[in-house]
Amino acid sequence: MSYRSGRHFLQIPGPTNVPERVLRAIDRATIDHRGPEFGRMGLEIIEGLQFVFRSKQPVIIFPASGTGAWEAALVNTLSPRDRVLMVETGHFAALWSRMAARLGLEVEMIATDWRHGADPAAVEQKLKQDTGRSIRAVCVVHNETSTGVTSRIAALRRAIDAAGHPALFMVDTISSLASIDYRHDEWGVDVTVAGSQKGLMLPPGLSFNCASQKALAAAKSAKLPKSYWGWEEMLAANKNGYFPYTPATNLLYGLREALAMLKEEGLEAVFARHARHAEATRRAVRAWGLEVLCLESAEYSNSLTAVLLPAGGDADRLRQIILEAFDLSLGTGLGKLAGKVFRIGHLGDFNDLMLAGTLAGVEMGLALAGISHRGDGVRAALEYLGECARAGRRQAA
Repeated sequence: MSYRSGRHFLQIPGPTNVPERVLRAIDRATIDHRGPEFGRMGLEIIEGLQFVFRSKQPVIIFPASGTGAWEAALVNTLSPRDRVLMVETGHFAALWSRMAARLGLEVEMIATDWRHGADPAAVEQKLKQDTGRSIRAVCVVHNETSTGVTSRIAALRRAIDAAGHPALFMVDTISSLASIDYRHDEWGVDVTVAGSQKGLMLPPGLSFNCASQKALAAAKSAKLPKSYWGWEEMLAANKNGYFPYTPATNLLYGLREALAMLKEEGLEAVFARHARHAEATRRAVRAWGLEVLCLESAEYSNSLTAVLLPAGGDADRLRQIILEAFDLSLGTGLGKLAGKVFRIGHLGDFNDLMLAGTLAGVEMGLALAGISHRGDGVRAALEYLGECARAGRRQAA
């Protein structure tokens, strides 16, 4: 293979670009995970994660992908044949439901067209119909990575409360944590699931459960089998910053640095940056004459944008052309969206110029692939980013 100059544009919706500060932090000699330096680091990291989850509750860290955190959330709180209510907002919600079924849970699914988030009214209706209170948990994906649709978690909490239902509320924030406003405590979530490789700006390999007191109480009587995923031993060791088995020490170095970076920027500034990039991307898509997959503006994702090609367009061929011509990776369509959409990730360690380069690559790729479009997308995005920059300078003056 010949050498390709410049840096590869990794604009899939995760794993995301790992900042130099995090890479340098990971590139340290491993220390004794039973020693005092590690214990201090462990406590610092747990406190930093609580800041990001916006919670005072325990945060459990697993050496795993987000899929592991899905399983941990279920097996620690539920028992065989328990009923769970899930909403199929996209490919990853469907995968979580399949896992629940394989674990021996009875899954009741609310279907969607994959272009809308979870409907609070539909959840409330299902829970009101459950007069025997046999549904033990409601599981929702906050930001569906396959579709670019965000569900309204606070409204879903109100729906559960309006139904007067005691079910646990579990939320997947794998592609929203540290990118989109999320509030574990305020929104009454019982288990929040997350992963390291998206808004937290790390490589894959760490996953998280943030657990409410209600969830911890449910864990005392949960009967699904668990060993590696068990919370009890983990929480006992975490009190002093340690883990019951060998942790991913070098990834934890990186996590400590990423949490410091998020604090330095400030969560509100992080969320505003993601919102700015998302809006610029959507303006580009509309200016191209293409369609954003998400249909409700209140449910637009600020982490990624899924773009629907016109009938007859091959999104995978387009992605291949863009990769080969411009060294730019875009997200593929998943499940029933395969070949129909491509996904632009704009989350994590990302700025205006990186977005401009990404959108330029997409616009040139559309032309190379012969996809019918207008050539005004990059201009529309740049005009919006310029307006934001000018407004920011005025505010700072």
